[in-house]
Amino acid sequence: MTAIYTIEELVRKLDAITNHEEKLYKILELYMELFPVQDASLYRYSPIGYFAEGIISLSSKGLSHIREKRDDARSYNILQGVIRERKAKYCSGIEFFKQTSSNYAHSSNDHALLVSPICYGSVVIGLISSKQFHIGATIDEDLLTSATLYGKLVGRVIEDFQGAENSSSLSKRELEVMQRIAWGQSTKEMADSMNISELTVKQYVKSAIQKTGANNRSHAVGELYRQGIIS
Repeated sequence: MTAIYTIEELVRKLDAITNHEEKLYKILELYMELFPVQDASLYRYSPIGYFAEGIISLSSKGLSHIREKRDDARSYNILQGVIRERKAKYCSGIEFFKQTSSNYAHSSNDHALLVSPICYGSVVIGLISSKQFHIGATIDEDLLTSATLYGKLVGRVIEDFQGAENSSSLSKRELEVMQRIAWGQSTKEMADSMNISELTVKQYVKSAIQKTGANNRSHAVGELYRQGIIS
């Protein structure tokens, strides 16, 4: 197992990377260097909606985008445990099929799964999953502890890089609308309680999504939630 101080030192070097796409690539590349895996897929996770959304995947075949992948974490027992406990988990053999959803697309080579949470503080903001492992690889508690640590360190790197510069530019009204979305209010409910039109609410939402660099309103709420700007 790689020493903890070595993991911390290697992850710290990621701070020097200024390009967002390159940083995400290096996060997966380093993960594959530190742990006995032959592939690694990076997912964004939002506590709003419980969806894990694919970003990129790295394997011996190279780098690929997996934005079409969008899974409900509640459909996977192993993901529920990873998110609830904020700890890396591994399953193989018959347990692999028990822990993954019947909707999960298994290839003939899929017999095991390692999932590591990416955390920022006490919030899971992403996941790294691997299905292919080096021959004779041993996935024990020490390795899972190291994978959990890696996720915590990487979470800080990602959030510090993205920062709050985008979200800090949100107006008071935009923040109020996003907070109300987090509370579960509909567009009509927000319009009525804020004494504005539904069209204005939608404009605030659209503006907030653009300023946070999010893909949709759930993603924007998740980003603001993770940064502690809304609760």
